[in-house]
Amino acid sequence: MEQGGSTDDKQLHSDGENMGGAWPGQAFSLQVNEVLFQGKSKYQDVLVFKSTSYGNVLVLDGIIQATERDEFSYQEMLAHLPMFAHPNPKRVLIIGGGDGGILREVLKHPEVEQVTMCEIDEMVVEVSKKWNEFDVIITDSSDPVGPAESLFGASYYELLRDALREGGILSSQGECPWLDLALIRRVLSQASSLFPVVRYACGSVPTYTSGESSWLHLELIAHMVQFNRKLFRTVRYAQSAVSTYPSGTMGYLLCAKADSDLSKPCRILSDEQLDAWNLRFYNPQVHEAAFALPQFVRKALQEK
Repeated sequence: MEQGGSTDDKQLHSDGENMGGAWPGQAFSLQVNEVLFQGKSKYQDVLVFKSTSYGNVLVLDGIIQATERDEFSYQEMLAHLPMFAHPNPKRVLIIGGGDGGILREVLKHPEVEQVTMCEIDEMVVEVSKKWNEFDVIITDSSDPVGPAESLFGASYYELLRDALREGGILSSQGECPWLDLALIRRVLSQASSLFPVVRYACGSVPTYTSGESSWLHLELIAHMVQFNRKLFRTVRYAQSAVSTYPSGTMGYLLCAKADSDLSKPCRILSDEQLDAWNLRFYNPQVHEAAFALPQFVRKALQEK
């Protein structure tokens, strides 16, 4: 398999050094029971295989994107952090999210009247030209290499700001503070000039081998935070757990056009509702806890 991924000896071997330096000096392996699909699209190499421990696995350019066992930990956090932070999310834009997990979670909200979804190509620019159109925009991008690289720059966040309604909220996968803190700082800084509220949250996803967490990408995260502070009035960063990231941590960047406490959900689900929604990771307590960052991350993301 090209770009660092190999299925020799019935094992997927992802070498971070050969995939844009996603996680320098590290590699990750999963045992492969059966290759279900392998091909190349216009933008990337695509592999789907059945693993021994994690069920079916989606791999893009040698980097694991989702597995049956742990995909909910990422999908629920990226979708529900902005959806519950918004008082009435009627119109939602999803950029990326081709596996359908973010769409699945967004549609659980009864307030939603319309969802627009586009993959990471020319459609992103066209859809984002709709000014003041969306209450919530969610960017479910792959790693900041190849076709997704442009989704981590200031011009992209300017497009999203203009596509949001007043009071709108943006949520993006936020890399790894351990490696990309400088980038995250710059992104948040630029967003703060456009949004009154910009926050960063972190989580954990066990099979994410790109290591987009505070342990691996602290400089990248810091860069993202810093430039977003120039774009948005509110910028926040959060994190959670993803078991197959080498660091076990995933970050989330949230920006709002109005002053807002993004760490407080506007609607609280009861235990019965959490079960009815089939939520396995997100709950109101996890929502607030995701914004409680380690001190080295807090310090790196402070406004300069």
